[in-house]
Amino acid sequence: MVHNFREMGNHTGMTEFLLLGFSEFPELQLPLFTLFLLIYLMAMLGNLLVICIVCADRHLYNPMYFFLANLSILDISSLTVTVPKLLAILLTQSNIISFTECFIQMYCFSVCVEIEFLLLTAMAYDRYAAICNPLRYTIIMNKRVCALLAGISWVTGLIDTLPLTIITSQFSFCNSNVINHFLCEFTAVLKLSCSDTSVIEPMNYTESIFSGFTPFLLTLTSYVFIISTILKIRSREGKRKAFSTCSSHLTVIILAYGTILGVYMQPSSEDSKKSNKLHIALYIVTLPLLNPLIYSLRSKELKVALKKALCRILVFSVPKYI
Repeated sequence: MVHNFREMGNHTGMTEFLLLGFSEFPELQLPLFTLFLLIYLMAMLGNLLVICIVCADRHLYNPMYFFLANLSILDISSLTVTVPKLLAILLTQSNIISFTECFIQMYCFSVCVEIEFLLLTAMAYDRYAAICNPLRYTIIMNKRVCALLAGISWVTGLIDTLPLTIITSQFSFCNSNVINHFLCEFTAVLKLSCSDTSVIEPMNYTESIFSGFTPFLLTLTSYVFIISTILKIRSREGKRKAFSTCSSHLTVIILAYGTILGVYMQPSSEDSKKSNKLHIALYIVTLPLLNPLIYSLRSKELKVALKKALCRILVFSVPKYI
């Protein structure tokens, strides 16, 4: 393998990296490209549709759909950052990525993951307020609070991962330029460094606790109160209605955290690395597709708004003859 180097102070570093992608499955390159392309297009279309419907229908001007629109914007951003390069690797074997592009992708991917967890936490608080304090819900979740929660999620995600990325980018990468992944994922890139990484490891551990465990703990706490309140409801119909208001969000939480835990709690081995790549690919491509599907299938309001939008499109698209 030919290495490209650049001078960095008193040491040398890479000017570009090579992403292996799914090279261990040569016979699956075209099938994987077709599968990921179809899911990518459907996910983009689904999330764009959710954003347009939420913005256009005044009946959906409430906290739950406000956060759902934010989640759809985030999903589109995540897809844009990761999937085009993945498709290029699978179709054309264009696996070269520059040093700068690699760290931009690593930063953006980390940002998207953290913001998603924070938005899901905000949505959990919204469901807590709706079920545990229904009479005060409109006061608790007013427009200012919703905007504040969404703003904190986005700003925290953008700022929190920046120091880690900047420090890592200053390391020397002189051992190899081959990343055994389809994207510039933090741990995969860090393994290539010939610098002393002992400084960054405690930072990464602390940041992981803050960005992953803390939102999970807050979400879990919200659902402990939610489930406790639902169990106190006497009628079966009341319990069913209360649970249906948070079932979509709960499903998305299980998928998001379940996938991430499946990736980062596996033992470090060659087989687990291959499995991790598939898990992360499914997380990146499939979850943005499932989010609008889950909410649209479980939400009557969103289904009604979708039907209205489709009817309007059909009415305007059909030519009128006098």
